[in-house]
Amino acid sequence: MREEDCIALLRRAGCSEGVIAHCRAVRDLALTYASDPIVDRDLVEAGALLHDIGRGVTHDIRHAEVGGTICRSFGLDEAIVAIVERHIGAGLTTEECSLLDLTPRDCMPRTLEEKIVAHADNLVKGTRVITMEERMQHAIAIPGRQRERICRLGREVELFR
Repeated sequence: MREEDCIALLRRAGCSEGVIAHCRAVRDLALTYASDPIVDRDLVEAGALLHDIGRGVTHDIRHAEVGGTICRSFGLDEAIVAIVERHIGAGLTTEECSLLDLTPRDCMPRTLEEKIVAHADNLVKGTRVITMEERMQHAIAIPGRQRERICRLGREVELFR
């Protein structure tokens, strides 16, 4: 998918220019992890651009689930839908989704492309790239096992930079 097509979908979904700018910043960072030939750069780019498409409807934790629904309604590939649904922190288990009043399902990033977008999103606050240390300071209220997952994801993905 071309950038222009992704941006048009974000606008169609009701995303603000601030959300679009954030998505571009996440895409730019994500692509720095996508130079290895085993990574599908086009999928990383489209997934990163569209990861917050649900923010056109809500800015709470449900934006990933809503975003997946929007992507499906637009007929997008399930690989993009998976990136959108699994980008929160370092993913959410079925149990965590249930506790957050989300549809109880496994929303853990599985593919390298899903992991790259989730990690890049963790390191972009607004449009500014932050350090892993800053990210963890912002995550202080998150339960310990979720914080540890964010750290593990970071260590795994950083190997590709």
